[in-house]
Amino acid sequence: MRLGLLTGYFGPDIRIDYDLILEAERLGFDSVWTSEAYGCDAIVPLAYIAAKTTRIGLGTAIIQMPARTPAMAAMTAMTLDRLSGGRFRLGIGPSGPQVVEGWHGVPYGRPLTRTREYVSIVRKVLAREERLEHRGHHYQIPYTGEGATGLGKPLKSILHGRADMKIYTAAITPGGLACSGEVADGVFPVWMDPDKPEALVPYIEEGIAKSGDAKHLRDFDIAPFVTCVVGDDLDACRMPVKGMLALYIGGMGARGKNFYTDYATRLGYEEAALQIQDLYLDGKKNEAMAAVPDELADSISLIGTPERIAERVEAWKESAATTLLLGTQQPEAIRLLAELAL
Repeated sequence: MRLGLLTGYFGPDIRIDYDLILEAERLGFDSVWTSEAYGCDAIVPLAYIAAKTTRIGLGTAIIQMPARTPAMAAMTAMTLDRLSGGRFRLGIGPSGPQVVEGWHGVPYGRPLTRTREYVSIVRKVLAREERLEHRGHHYQIPYTGEGATGLGKPLKSILHGRADMKIYTAAITPGGLACSGEVADGVFPVWMDPDKPEALVPYIEEGIAKSGDAKHLRDFDIAPFVTCVVGDDLDACRMPVKGMLALYIGGMGARGKNFYTDYATRLGYEEAALQIQDLYLDGKKNEAMAAVPDELADSISLIGTPERIAERVEAWKESAATTLLLGTQQPEAIRLLAELAL
């Protein structure tokens, strides 16, 4: 099993724990990942991390597709990959309509269609086998629509990319997971219960079967985010996990249009998910956290004493997950996981 380290997305300030990242690299972690919401972007911090490391893989989990053209994403990926000696992996996601339309000011559109087009265009740029042309629902290259000058022409990247660069997508819906299996090399299911593969694996396999490529599930990287907190007070260790779950299930979407509420329902927590959402949207965030079942928080995380975490790691080793992306600020947590999983 591979281990990755999540830096998360940053709040009012940018504070990168370089000591933790360097320790992860020393311990043999596979990768370190940045992300973005509607503040600090994912690429600039990753470039800083690239400059301070030498071996560890570098990835975005995720950059938002509607915020960048596919060609711009490919340019950024190639540039950081070259400067880091071939260590970059590209993780992309559709984000949600509230952020896409409320922050980026562009239509949310068709997220699965966008994903297929986006990955196809990025792969064409990286492969550099022919001049870039694409005709789809979201992207027309060269552009010939309203306002076009008529002067656009197909181009090849000046910079030579790496055609085998791994591309990941963020997905938890059945359609999104199938799309990832079809067009990508891996998926971030945000959180995962290792004992409930039925919530993810059948949809990924469906997509792999559609791909037409000679790939198998064993070649596909399932990389969930896993919060890890080492401590003797189990309730205190659960707090950051419950806070995250309350935010996503309760606040990352509108009533009737929240992918995380639907995902929690598929995991068997329908009643709790609806209660969390109602409380959160009513402004009762503490009550929403309290409504998160201990069982749900425990199932998707690695928390508690070293002995408890060691016992739970065994379930992850036997699961469909192939890379655990750890969310932690504790050096003792990454040392413990390196000892248990690597």
